[in-house]
Amino acid sequence: MPEAASAATPTRATIGDSEFDRDTALTARAPGVYDIDLSAGWTIINAVNGGYLLAVLGRALADTLPHADPFTISAHYLTASQPGPAVVRTETVRTGRTLSTGQASLLQYDEEGREVERIRVLASYGDLDALPDDVRTTAAPPAMPPLQECFGPQDGPSPVPGSSAITDRLMIKLDPATLGWALGAPSGKGEMRAWFGLADGRDADPLSLLLAVDALPPTAFEIGLKGWVPTVELTVHVRSRPAPGPLRVAITTRNLAGGFLEEDAEVWDSADRLVAQSRQLARVRLG
Repeated sequence: MPEAASAATPTRATIGDSEFDRDTALTARAPGVYDIDLSAGWTIINAVNGGYLLAVLGRALADTLPHADPFTISAHYLTASQPGPAVVRTETVRTGRTLSTGQASLLQYDEEGREVERIRVLASYGDLDALPDDVRTTAAPPAMPPLQECFGPQDGPSPVPGSSAITDRLMIKLDPATLGWALGAPSGKGEMRAWFGLADGRDADPLSLLLAVDALPPTAFEIGLKGWVPTVELTVHVRSRPAPGPLRVAITTRNLAGGFLEEDAEVWDSADRLVAQSRQLARVRLG
């Protein structure tokens, strides 16, 4: 019957009405000051995911600045964030006709109730829909198998100890060519590629792109390293509003030295457009 078929079809979340939106929502306390309870649902190993945190700060700046879309956002991760109460403080640095710039900090509280700064960001915002549609590029989407031929966390045991709550909120299907680490045979190439989306079916938007660039397993796994790879600095460039449908994320590392590595990410949408790019510096645990 039509009613039964309809009841059996999962309802896709929409932008503005999904777990991601609820968990990045802030409550304004005063102009430029917001309260939030960081959700434990976005933790990995022993800390809150950096991409989720960047989306929280990105949402606060979108509310503060006269422009709504992040064009470039650079974050320095100062101390590890934990689930629970936090405050975001924003400041408008400059406003213009096409771009506005602001800064924001996310803070939590120590055992004595003192504020501890977790992240500080500087960002420029604009209107993605107002950009010209002329594209001249040598970039190409990553060569990947179809989504149904890739593998997610549910296809094997968790390779890392600690929380993996974030994986329940994401649709990640990894390219088998970058899965050697999960089989005990890392390729040594420092590459990670995957189809990406939110588990509840919500389509991507500029804020969720801030999550997408930092949601895959670290490329350090394919280099043969294990454990937490904390982000020191992350810069994201949002290039276009993504089309509906799953994203493709490709991340590469070319150089590990002195206990630090870089990760360069590209995010491509279903229309084969490069919608976001990022670079981060991360610390690795050797030995």
